[in-house]
Amino acid sequence: MDGFPQRIVCLTEEPTEVLYALGEEHRIVGISGFTVRPPRARKEKPKVSAFTSAKIGEILRLEPDLAIGFSDIQADIARELIKAGVEVWISNHRSVDGILAYIRRLGAMVGAHEKAEAYAARAEAHIAQVRAAAAQLPRRPKVYFEEWDEPIITGIRWVAELIGIAGGEDAFPELAREPLAKQRILADGAEVVRRAPDIILGSWCGKRFRPEKVAARPGWDAIPAVRDGELHEVKSPIILQPGPAALFDGLAEMDRIIAAWARRAV
Repeated sequence: MDGFPQRIVCLTEEPTEVLYALGEEHRIVGISGFTVRPPRARKEKPKVSAFTSAKIGEILRLEPDLAIGFSDIQADIARELIKAGVEVWISNHRSVDGILAYIRRLGAMVGAHEKAEAYAARAEAHIAQVRAAAAQLPRRPKVYFEEWDEPIITGIRWVAELIGIAGGEDAFPELAREPLAKQRILADGAEVVRRAPDIILGSWCGKRFRPEKVAARPGWDAIPAVRDGELHEVKSPIILQPGPAALFDGLAEMDRIIAAWARRAV
């Protein structure tokens, strides 16, 4: 025993991904059913929660000494576990800096401060590399990111920040600051037409992005991105989780799409 949590239940994917990356996966006794990163976690750990619900009885049978979740959406799960005597940490970070700080905090909580610092530094180096390359682009495209289609929901803050790092300009910066999805609902899809994005990125959480469906919306044929066929899916596991995946694979995918657009736009 090292004095740090030995039996951790991860209610979302990002703590699982971080702990595996730090070589601390032996501390995990349960994970979210939505976990896909790393793939081996699904084979090695029991799945005991969704995002808004959890198998409280199964979690308690695992005798956790810490449960880790994310955001106000998991408040009810947290309440039940706290009432049952489980220590709970609910993070609520929404920015790139917040993700980096999360990695460092989680590492410190399990006695892996140095490994967490090195991992966060790797992410920072990747971000700096992408930012430097993007600074050389001849043009910066306006990028519309769609998190959901019915109703239309625009991208959250860390997504907007990553678009900027990759060389784009988020089409709805004023909405990106809103932490809750319901605050980022577009009442009128015609506003996207008015803002005329050069690129449309779709990441419909839990289902496949349908570019042909987006292109068929009334009036959207006037959007440069639709006219030029610049509708791209960014898989939700690599962008909609506020963890390492967004900083590495999600950012890399945005960088690839935006750089390719810039080459064609010259």
